[in-house]
This record gives sequence, structure tokens and C-alpha cells, in this order.
Amino acid sequence: MQREAVWTLALFVLLVFSAAVGSILRARLPAPHRGNETIDFLRVVTALLVTFAALVMSLLLASELNAFTTASHDRNRYAAGLAEMDRCLRNYGPALDNERQLLRSYTTAVIASTWPGEPVPAGVTYPDISKLPLTGEAPALGAILNDMGLGIAREQPTDALHQVLVTRCNQLFSNLLAARWTVIEDAHGSLSAPFLGVLIFWLMLVFLSFGLQAPRNPLTGSIVAVAIISVASVMFVILDLDLPYGGLFGISSESMRHALTDMLAQ
Repeated sequence: MQREAVWTLALFVLLVFSAAVGSILRARLPAPHRGNETIDFLRVVTALLVTFAALVMSLLLASELNAFTTASHDRNRYAAGLAEMDRCLRNYGPALDNERQLLRSYTTAVIASTWPGEPVPAGVTYPDISKLPLTGEAPALGAILNDMGLGIAREQPTDALHQVLVTRCNQLFSNLLAARWTVIEDAHGSLSAPFLGVLIFWLMLVFLSFGLQAPRNPLTGSIVAVAIISVASVMFVILDLDLPYGGLFGISSESMRHALTDMLAQ
């Protein structure tokens, strides 16, 4: 089970438990503790907790959405860089055909390892990806790019056109390495388990106070249930966006596949 599903399920269960405990305590508290002054004070404290928890969750959602959008744009730029790299190698001519093949193999391996649940692009040989991580640095793929870069660096053309082209290919290769590390770093989530635990604790206090205030009838029970589902769904979205590859809102492989299709077209 994925991380976001585990945390969301845990949050749902804990919020139901908190609301139930609050409802039980309401029924068992002595009458003096359920007076209007006490309930009014509890409402003020609850409003403070709700405001604080809502602010934190809204800021988290905005931050994760921004990070996800940035990761998606970085992936698209990386795919464009791969296609541009291939075009430069193609313009240089047959001397760099081996490097073009390495680039195709690399791109195919990235697609197959990053999106293992999708069909593997056909028509290109690529290294074994069974032991490659879904996120993070993959030394085997880095070695392919390194071999390609060495092949470009070995070229010592004598005519002006190929000198310009090899200079451009070397520059594009440097840009490609930088873009690759940006994409690798984008894939790492920023939310920590201790922080999520503290946030869940705050939410439990909120729903405990809801249970203390709400009368025991089907309508209030339904309202609390809707609130729990709403909060749990927001937490699911935050956690899913935190890891941009995989999950319900995962970054699409479309840009990488388009880049590979462009490489294979010529």
C-alpha cells in the first residue's frame, strides 16, 4: 500500500476515534461541566484550533501543488533537452551515431523505470531496469550518459561546421546533466513523518472538541462524518502531490515518450 493511502487511512481512523471519544465524554461529564459557559469557552478554543489547522493544511496544499507543478515543468524541459540533444547529434552526422543510440537507450530506460506500470516503448534496446529505483540516482543510467558525453568529447573535427556543432553538443550535454539532477531532486518528497504526526494530533484535538459539543443524533453524526472525509481527502491530496511520480496525480510520461518518438523518427 502506498504511503499516501496508509497515512490517509490512519488519519481517518484516528479522527473517527477522536470524535467518538468526545461524544462519549460529553455523555459522561457531570452537568456542571456541560453548562453554557463551558460550552462557549470550548467553542472559542475549537475555533482557534480549527483556524490554525486549516491554515497549516492550506499552506501545505499550496506548497505541494507548487512543488508538483515545478517538478512537472522540469520533467517537460528535461524531455525537450533530450530531444534537442538528439537533434544536435543527428546534425553532426554518422560519427556520433553510437552516441545517438546511447541516448535512445537511456531515454527508453528512464521511461521504463520511472513509469513501471506503463507499456515499455518498443523498438529500442535498453539495459535491465529491474533493480533500478523508482526515484533517485540510478548509476547504470548515469553511466550511459557518461559514455555518451565521452564520445562527444573525443570528437576533434577540423572543419568549421562540425567544430560549431560539437561545441553545441557539448554545451547541450552539460545542460542535460544539470536538468537530470534537477529532475532527480524533484522526485523526493519534503514532508516528514514527525510533522505529519503533529498535524494529525492537532486534527484529533479538533474532532475531539467536535464530539464534546455535538448532540448525539444522526444529523450531527453525518455532519461530523462528512467533515472527517473532507479532511482525510485533503490530506490524501497533499501526500499524493508530495511524491510526484506514481499515485493518483503522478507526472505523466507523455513528454518523455514524445521526445523518444522524435528520436526514432529519423
